[in-house]
Amino acid sequence: MAWFRKEKKPRQPRRERLEIPADVWEKCEACGHTDIREKFVRNLNVCPECDYHRRIRATEYLNILYDDGTLEEVDVEVRSVDPLGFPEYPQRLKKALTNAGDADAIVTATGTLDEMPLNVGVMDFAFMGGSMGSVVGEKIARLGQRSLERKYPLVLISASGGARMQEGVLSLMQMAKASAMLSMLAERRIPYISILTNPTTGGVSASYAMLGDAILAEPGAVIGFAGPRVIKQTIGQDLPEGFQTAEFLLEHGMLDSVVHRRDLKRTVGQLLRHMTGKPSATGWSSP
Repeated sequence: MAWFRKEKKPRQPRRERLEIPADVWEKCEACGHTDIREKFVRNLNVCPECDYHRRIRATEYLNILYDDGTLEEVDVEVRSVDPLGFPEYPQRLKKALTNAGDADAIVTATGTLDEMPLNVGVMDFAFMGGSMGSVVGEKIARLGQRSLERKYPLVLISASGGARMQEGVLSLMQMAKASAMLSMLAERRIPYISILTNPTTGGVSASYAMLGDAILAEPGAVIGFAGPRVIKQTIGQDLPEGFQTAEFLLEHGMLDSVVHRRDLKRTVGQLLRHMTGKPSATGWSSP
């Protein structure tokens, strides 16, 4: 009888649409490989497919180098002003502060690396292209003075398009100011390691970036003074393939080593132990 039977209705397939937010994915600028952001972050923002070193912020480099819980930022109160009355410069500074979140194009800090005391300055390309103005030179000089007083090694990580045109000759004077401080470190035999990232150009590469006791660079980093188009027009010749890359400069004796980001802390630690005359397997110990 019909009332004892349960009519079978065709079952509708259950489909749940799983929506993944668009900001979960990241795309490599070099090879186009797309992967979840977390995978890039775990890999220190190095592409897992082609090993391209993506640009990262200054605070991320500090977290890579310093031991957990030892990082202390210094000279945070130093800010850029408009000494020459350059048109729209105050507005650009305000925009850079809003977008980058940093006080200027360099972040300076003190802490320990493998229990060795260390002063580190990291340029941030997100702040007006990492341009070198008066604040950059002043913070490097102050950090160098800290190294002189406490005999702490110094590490500077460069990422810059060069001098800041809005400060004119004042920005160019920072080249000499920083170089003079580094010469004082050299006289006192206090180690200075320079790390070049993509890009390191202009007045930065013409001064403190290339004055390290050891000069390291990230793979594929663009390093030079003028752009390749300007150089080609000046000398009237075609430039070699890979010109101004870290690997090219290493091959021609301008760098000491090209170091993968995951090996950066270990390499800097080994260099500092060697420079301070300590066994490679031990860290810093106070006299």
